[in-house]
Amino acid sequence: MAEDEIRGTAQGTAPVPLSVLDLVTVGAGRTASDALRTSVAIAKLTESRGFHRYWIAEHHSMPGVASSSPAVILAHLAAHTTRIRLGSGGVMLPNHAPLVIAEQFGTLEAMAPGRVDLGLGRAPGTDGATAAALRRSDRLNEGADDFPQQLAELTRFLDDDFPDGHPYRRIHAVPGPVQATSPGGVQSPHRPPIWLLGSSGFSAQLAGSLGLPFAFAHHFSAQNTVPALDLYRESFRPSAVLDEPYALIGVSALATDDEKEARRQVRAAALNMIRLRTGRPGLVPTPEEAEAYEFSPMEEEFANSWNANVIHGTADEVRSGLDELHKRTGADELMLTGNAHSGDIRLRSYELVADAYGLPTAPAVS
Repeated sequence: MAEDEIRGTAQGTAPVPLSVLDLVTVGAGRTASDALRTSVAIAKLTESRGFHRYWIAEHHSMPGVASSSPAVILAHLAAHTTRIRLGSGGVMLPNHAPLVIAEQFGTLEAMAPGRVDLGLGRAPGTDGATAAALRRSDRLNEGADDFPQQLAELTRFLDDDFPDGHPYRRIHAVPGPVQATSPGGVQSPHRPPIWLLGSSGFSAQLAGSLGLPFAFAHHFSAQNTVPALDLYRESFRPSAVLDEPYALIGVSALATDDEKEARRQVRAAALNMIRLRTGRPGLVPTPEEAEAYEFSPMEEEFANSWNANVIHGTADEVRSGLDELHKRTGADELMLTGNAHSGDIRLRSYELVADAYGLPTAPAVS
């Protein structure tokens, strides 16, 4: 696969490529259908403004997050876009048989050749009981511990290259690798590039040792960002995929026309996170609900700590925060996730960020 499929090109005055991580959030009074329509609108907008990729995150048993089936949503987005890269941020590998993932993403690659990414995580993306229901097993630790072996198996299915004598040698993931044709007329197998996702050092080190691109979840593990990126770069070994390390970070960022409105929106999102962390997941509350809610001292401390890692405010304030974060981490790409009750607020946020960086107002002509 071409390295330039992984490495994006910064547009306008952005220091690095900008991308989107979508949780397909569902606000109170809204439906999953509403959230999915918003996702299509954001994908179309960010494609037209020169964002590099659009990823969907796998979550389960969370009423306010309608992204339990990334491959299905990505197929829908592929039908409404033409250029922006589409991928998972990520598929939780322990929840699925490697062959199933290879078939799903082989199908996506056939639908949108040359613009599909396969981001993989080792966490369940849900609570323990739901993870057990997904896997039909109570051996929850086995999936995480076996991650390198599952990854190797998935890679073999994607490349269709199990060695002779292997029990899976005669099994093929269909659709399989696409025969891509180079400008010189040479055909070679092509399949979605694999990314490893993480919020600690394990996946960082594994991605580095395998020479794979790495995506770090700064948006919920900010204190581990720099150590994990350092570990990834120190562990990196050149591969057929990458000559040099390439790391993106997921960033919570919300831009609004008014600074006060940004504070209202992120406080509601923090209340949603408090409920999730205390076993009360629900739809994303409205800012009005959050304003009326009586936060306990512990909840107030959590909300303030959580929002300290959310870059929010006016477009100029968000741009300044993103630029500072890039300088501090040296990330090769920033993947923005804007969590808010309203789909219109989320859509407007990406538009404001694009304006702040002077991104193009129409698709670039190749």
